[in-house]
Amino acid sequence: MVQNIIDVRNLSKSFDISSKEPDLKGTIKHFFRRKTKSLKVIKDISFKIKEGEIVGFLGANGAGKTTILKMLCGLIYPSEGSIIVSGHLPFRRKENFLKNITLIMGQKQQLIWDLPPIESFYLNASIYELDKFEAKRRIKKLSDMLEIDDELFIPVRKLSLGQRMKSELLAALIHEPNILFLDEPTLGLDINAQRNLRKFLKKYNKETNATICLTSHYMKDITSLCKRVICVQNGSISYDGKLDLLLKRLSPVKEILIVCHSEKDATKLESSGYSVKNKTKNEITIIIENHHFTSSLKTILNNFDIKDLYINEPPVDEIIGKILVKKDYDI
Repeated sequence: MVQNIIDVRNLSKSFDISSKEPDLKGTIKHFFRRKTKSLKVIKDISFKIKEGEIVGFLGANGAGKTTILKMLCGLIYPSEGSIIVSGHLPFRRKENFLKNITLIMGQKQQLIWDLPPIESFYLNASIYELDKFEAKRRIKKLSDMLEIDDELFIPVRKLSLGQRMKSELLAALIHEPNILFLDEPTLGLDINAQRNLRKFLKKYNKETNATICLTSHYMKDITSLCKRVICVQNGSISYDGKLDLLLKRLSPVKEILIVCHSEKDATKLESSGYSVKNKTKNEITIIIENHHFTSSLKTILNNFDIKDLYINEPPVDEIIGKILVKKDYDI
């Protein structure tokens, strides 16, 4: 039986922020009498993640995704609720817990800028108390999976962004963590680098059964890696479930472009009761609800002389874009 490796219950996080009036007068007034208010950025959320799952966190900028990841890995103390990750309370930052996790942020780096990545790898290996033989074995294994070789001996500042990101991954995984927290890991990478990174994460998950929590605004990252997504809106969870069910809910209809053998056939189809979006000569576009799609398509094929048909669905980016907005969206 697969165990829950992450258990979050009624989690909330508030920050005290101060505000001041503009200009020198406001600065002086703020210095002597500082006004603060509490801002609740995470609001009573609960979820569980099983060992080996890859879960995507979706939401607009400022929705609270990164704050959730930081609480899961213990960088931020929760204001309310409880978090259990791999049997540990993350904010206590126990050694056994830290050896089981890693956090990779696309806009941050841990490699030493003026040294080759290999130097940072051996430094990380020493921190995690790996002997040189074991460190060398793990570096070789990961570099083969990431398809990097000569880049390991070139100063970090001379590497491309994609090469640096691969090196960052290797440095973060040298201690073989079983939980990966990835915050925008493909940020700024070109299409090929993104694809290679996704390919690596799939392979790593399959070979090690590592649990991966991922945030990304590149929808290809989510659709390629995640069967389950958690949607965060204004600090609350608006959806937690399978990605394909979310897509069906946000896009409940399909458009079908049907090419008939004659204009007469298209006219006959137009008057058969289907919702017609467009018609030109022998071509007609109709809209069918997802739950009626199979039966409707069967009826059309059995009763009309069809030359060809095309099923059009909105791009995933467009569908998911509906929830990547500041305003609330009914999911």
